[in-house]
Amino acid sequence: MSGTTAMKSPAGGVPDAPNAPDNPPPETPAGRPQPSRTPSSETEHDTLKYSLLGPSLTKAGQDSVDQAKVSEVIYEASKGSKFFNNESVRDKNLTEKISRILARKRQLEKLDLGHDLRKADDYIAELELGRDLTQTVVHLDCDAFYAAVEELDRPELRDVPMAVGKGVLTTCNYHARKFGCRSGMAGFVAMKLCPQLICLPLSFEKYTAKAQEVRVVLAEYDPRFESASCDEAYLNLTQYCDEHQLSPEEAVQQLRDEVHDRTKITVSAGIGPNAKLAKIASNINKPNGQFRIASDRQTVMDFMKTLPTRKVNGVGRVFERELDAIGVKTCGDIYAQRAFLSRLFGQKAFQFLMHCYLGLGRTKIQPAEDYERKSVGTESTFREMGSPDALREKLRHIAEELEGDLKRTEYKGRTLCLKIKLHTFEVLTRQVAPPFAIHLAPDLYKYSLPMLEKLMKETPNMKLRLMGLRVTHIISTKKPGIDFFGRHRASSVNPPTKPEPSSKDDGEWETWPEAEFEEAAFQERNDEMNELEKLSQEYEQDITHSRPDLPPSEVEEEEKPYICPICTLPQPPHDKSFNDHIDYCLSRQTIKEAVKSTTTEPITSPPPLASRPLPAPATTASKPTPGKRKKRGRPKTEAQSLQEGREKRRAFFSGGGLN
Repeated sequence: MSGTTAMKSPAGGVPDAPNAPDNPPPETPAGRPQPSRTPSSETEHDTLKYSLLGPSLTKAGQDSVDQAKVSEVIYEASKGSKFFNNESVRDKNLTEKISRILARKRQLEKLDLGHDLRKADDYIAELELGRDLTQTVVHLDCDAFYAAVEELDRPELRDVPMAVGKGVLTTCNYHARKFGCRSGMAGFVAMKLCPQLICLPLSFEKYTAKAQEVRVVLAEYDPRFESASCDEAYLNLTQYCDEHQLSPEEAVQQLRDEVHDRTKITVSAGIGPNAKLAKIASNINKPNGQFRIASDRQTVMDFMKTLPTRKVNGVGRVFERELDAIGVKTCGDIYAQRAFLSRLFGQKAFQFLMHCYLGLGRTKIQPAEDYERKSVGTESTFREMGSPDALREKLRHIAEELEGDLKRTEYKGRTLCLKIKLHTFEVLTRQVAPPFAIHLAPDLYKYSLPMLEKLMKETPNMKLRLMGLRVTHIISTKKPGIDFFGRHRASSVNPPTKPEPSSKDDGEWETWPEAEFEEAAFQERNDEMNELEKLSQEYEQDITHSRPDLPPSEVEEEEKPYICPICTLPQPPHDKSFNDHIDYCLSRQTIKEAVKSTTTEPITSPPPLASRPLPAPATTASKPTPGKRKKRGRPKTEAQSLQEGREKRRAFFSGGGLN
C-alpha cells in the first residue's frame, strides 16, 4: 500500500512560484464546514461550529464524513455548557483578532514592501542552499492503537463501531470513524453520532506492554529512534537501507510486516527526506499502509503546493483560521503572501511558514533524552477553588513540588512563570524575573505570590481549577568535575546572569523553527481533551439530576478518568496522584530512564511494576518522626502520598507509557 509521487526535478535555483492566489484552492472533503476568509462574510455560529470540530478533525478515516452534520451535533449537544460558553468567547476573541490582522494588512498594502519582499526571497534562497535530500526519515503510527490492542482480546469487536474511553474517547476504530467519531470527542456526543458505538474502559497495562513490544522491533532498525508518543515514532533508516541494500519502501514494508508478525498490531508509515514530510505522509494511506514522498526538490514542492495548512504539524485551529483570513489555505499560498507574514505574525511565524512552503524539516532523529531541556515546571488540576487562603496554600504546595523537580533535575531558573485556569476554562499566565536564579520553595513562593495576588485583584471572586509554576532560562546546578590534579574540568554550567533580550534561545529558529509551533498545537490538543472531559462530567451531572432513579455508581464510573495534559492518557480521578503523574510527565530524567528501558529490555521481560495496579492515594496520616520538622503548608498525608505517586509514575513510564 505504498504510493510515491513521481515528478521531475528541475535544474535547481529559485523556488517555483505557486498558483496565483486567485486560483481556486484544492477541494476539501464534502460537507466539511470551512472558515470564511473575511469576518464580514462569516457568522459567529459558522466559525464556532467549525471550532467545535476540535483538533482531531484531520484524523484518518474522516474524509468521507459529513463534517457539517458532525459539527451540528456537537453544537447542539454542548450548547449551554461551560465548555460551550468558553469556546464561544474564544471564537469571538479570535474573530476580533482576525479583524485586526486584516486591518493591518490593508494598511501594509498601501506601503512599499519591496524591502520585505527581497528579504523574504533572500531567506528562501538561503533555505534552498541548505536543503538536505540525502536522508530517509520514517514516521510510524500504530493504527487505532488502543482499540487494536482491545480487539486482540475481543476479536468480535473488529467488525463493529468501537471506541476506548468513557468520558472522552481516546481512540476509535475505523468503523466508528465512518460515523464521525474520533479521538478527543466527548463520549455522549459520539453516542449521538453512532448509537451502536461500544465504549470500553482503558487498560493502561495492556497498552504500555504492547507499546514496548513494538519499540523492541523499532530498535532493531534504528537504535536511536525517537519516540513521539505511546503509539508513534520517528526513525532514520538511511544507514539501514545502505547496509541491507534495500529501497526505503522495501525496508519500511519489511519493518511493518515484522511489527505485525511479532505484535499483531498494524502500523502505517510515512517516508520522506525529513521528519515533517514523513509525519504528513504517514496519514495518507492509513490504515495499514505506507506512502513515500520522493527525495527530490520538485516532488516535495508539488506535494506541498496543494497541501492544506492544517495538515502540517504545528498549525492548529487558531493559526489555520488566521492564515485562511489572509488567503493562505494551502502551503502553496504562502509564497504569494510572503511579504506580509513577518509584519502580521512575527519573524518566527514567517520562518516556520517558509519551511512549510518549501517542505523543509529536521533530518536529525534522536532519543528523547538527547534534547536540551528549556524549562522545568509542574501544575495541579483540582476541583473549583476560590478561597484566597486556599489558593495561596495551593501555590505554596506547588512551589514545594517544583523545588523537588528542580532538585532532581539539577536546575534553577532565572524566569518564573505562573499559569492558572479559571473555572470558565480561560487560561492566564504571568511571569517575573527574580534578581537571582531560584530553585528553593520559599523563593518560588515569594516571587510567585505577588502575581497571584494581582490576578485575584484583577478578577474578583476568582475561581480556579488549575495552577502551575514553571521556571525558564534555566541553568544547571551540577558541580563541575575535578581532574587528577585537582583542577576544575570544563563545565557546561551557564553563568548566573540575567537573560538578555536577544537570548541565544532564539538561535534554533535559524535552523528549524517548527518546535515551538508543534508544542503549541500539542498544548491546544491537550487543553481540548481537558475541557471535553469537563463537558462530559457536566453532561453526566445533568443526567443524574434529571434521572434521580439512576444509580450513583453509574455516574461515578463515567467520571473516573482524568486526562493528563502532557501525555493525554486518562488517569484515576485522585487529585494528588494525578498531580504526581503530571509531575513525572515533565521529568526529563524519567523520560530518559523510560527510553533506556524500552530499547534495552528484551521483549519477554515485563517492565518493573508495570502490571501492578496503581495504589490509591494514602488516606491515613502517618505518625510524624520525633524531631523531624514538618514542611510548611503540606498536610501530613501528602508526604506519604507524594512518594507513592512518584513510584506509580516511575512504574508507568518504565512500562512504555511515554508520550
